[in-house]
Amino acid sequence: MIVRIMGEGQLDIAPGDLTALNKLDDELEAAIDSGDETRFRTALHDLLDNARQVGRVLPEDSLEPSELILPPADAAMDEVRKMLGDEGLIPD
Repeated sequence: MIVRIMGEGQLDIAPGDLTALNKLDDELEAAIDSGDETRFRTALHDLLDNARQVGRVLPEDSLEPSELILPPADAAMDEVRKMLGDEGLIPD
């Protein structure tokens, strides 16, 4: 699955790594629902760090369409809330 982290570039993430990302996405959504900025910031950074760790960086000139878009690390809670769909940032 091709994932874009806004402001950073694209990663190719293996299907087997999506389960862990979904769990982190659920934590991010719960943090947003609670309105806890500290919890939100931690959850967002954990999600992005995991995506960077398991993903293979694609070349900057790659023209692969992104299947998922993740917010940048400095995104505000309201920005991420607007990005959430019915299944969070990462569909199950």
